[in-house]
Amino acid sequence: MTPRPADPRRLARLALLTAVALTIFLIEVQLPVLPIPGAKLGLANIVTVYAVMALGPGDALLILLSRVFLGAVFSGQMSAFFYSLGGGLLCWAAMCGLKGIFTPKQIWLLSPISAMFHNVGQLLVAAGMLRSWAVFAWLPYLLLAGAAAGLFTGLAAQFLLERLNRIK
Repeated sequence: MTPRPADPRRLARLALLTAVALTIFLIEVQLPVLPIPGAKLGLANIVTVYAVMALGPGDALLILLSRVFLGAVFSGQMSAFFYSLGGGLLCWAAMCGLKGIFTPKQIWLLSPISAMFHNVGQLLVAAGMLRSWAVFAWLPYLLLAGAAAGLFTGLAAQFLLERLNRIK
C-alpha cells in the first residue's frame, strides 16, 4: 500500500482537529472527578466522532493517537495513557465497524455504543495492569455513564458535522 502524498490542507485539518481535541481534553482534566472511577464526560471524543464520519477512519485514528499521547504528556498523567489508549482504540474500532450501519443523521446512536466499547477497553487495560478481573464489577456503572456521555458527544458531533457541511 502506497502512502498518500502529504497534502498541506489535510495536514492542517488534522493538526487543527488534534489541537481542538487536546484543548478540550486538557480543560476536562481540570473538572471535578465523577463518583464512578474512570468515568468522565469524554468531550474530546466529539472531535474523534466527527473525524470518523467526516474524514474517515485513518485520519480519525491519527487524531485520536496524537490526542491521547499529547494529552498524557501535557497533563502529566502518563499512567492514564494506557487507559485512554485502550479505551480509545476499542471505541474507534467499534465506531469504524458500525459506521456503515448508521447514517450521518444517526451519530447520536453510534456514539453511545462506541462509548460503551471505550469503557470496556479501559476495563480490559485495568484488568491487565492489576491482574484481576474484579475491575469488571464497575462495568454496569461505566456502561450507563458511557452511554449518557456518548449520547451527548454524539449529538454534539452530529450538530458539528451538519454545521460544517453547511459552511462548505
